[in-house]
Amino acid sequence: MRARRSLRPGRPVQALAALLLAGALALTGCSGGADTDSGGDSDSKAGQADAQEAAPGAADSGAAGGKQATTAPKLPTSHIIRTAELTVQVKDVPKALDAARSTVETAGGYVGQETTSRDEEGTEETRVVLRVPVDRYEEVLADLEGSGKLLERTAKAQDVTDQVVDVESRIKTQRASVTRIRELMDQATKLTDVVTLESELSTRQADLEALLARQASLKDRTSLATITLSLSEKPVVKATEDDDPGVLDALAGGWGAFVAMLRWIVVALAAVLPFAVVLALILLIWLRWVRPRLPRRPAPATVSTALGPLPTARPAPQPRRTEEQGGEQD
Repeated sequence: MRARRSLRPGRPVQALAALLLAGALALTGCSGGADTDSGGDSDSKAGQADAQEAAPGAADSGAAGGKQATTAPKLPTSHIIRTAELTVQVKDVPKALDAARSTVETAGGYVGQETTSRDEEGTEETRVVLRVPVDRYEEVLADLEGSGKLLERTAKAQDVTDQVVDVESRIKTQRASVTRIRELMDQATKLTDVVTLESELSTRQADLEALLARQASLKDRTSLATITLSLSEKPVVKATEDDDPGVLDALAGGWGAFVAMLRWIVVALAAVLPFAVVLALILLIWLRWVRPRLPRRPAPATVSTALGPLPTARPAPQPRRTEEQGGEQD
């Protein structure tokens, strides 16, 4: 019985030793895991440090590339007014005109103005103004030139980029000015201030509308090119170099000058004729109606004195005839 009692107290000691051993092993394993974790953290931190050291260079290169991309020179948008005039000889003017219309409408343009005339010989001539988009200008121009025999071509290009930029800047400024005036009107309390601000607002609004109209005109003229096409069935008669003028040429020139002089004389007489008729009527009225009715001058009155009226003057006696004188002498 005592032996059993002596053995009982040893079991708890063994159990306690086993627990201590297990705890030591557990602590060893935890320290190893902590070491591995700390090693992993150090490796990750080292990788992050290396990445941060490499990142500034990449960031600088990216920033430099971004600056180069943003500071790349941008070509300004040019605004050019393009106009052209074509004179083409064709066999049939109506057919050529229909073909020109279809070409312009296919390109997205339209016919602005058309004038058709026919001379005494029945030859038809047409002058038409075409508006085509600028990007199709050269193509349409080439098609119109190939519609017949090209007699004359004139093309012009006017750069109005400065005007467009100036108008846009002035429109922005004017809009800001109108906005400020409206804000002041909302804050105004006196009637005189309101009236003054309304007058100023109307003036600036009118200026803004004028600038907007000019901007629209510039936009229309720069977005659409103008082509003036003249279609004719007549061949161009070229002047030939003749010899010196002869007698017939001199007579024809003199007759032409004489006819021209007579024409100018007739024109001058026709211009003076109304004034002459008016003057003649005035003179006739004066002689027939006005002058007879004017009061005549009274006869001279006899002058009287205290001795009586003075004798009136009598004409001097005329000498007798020579025959009578001769008879008296006989």
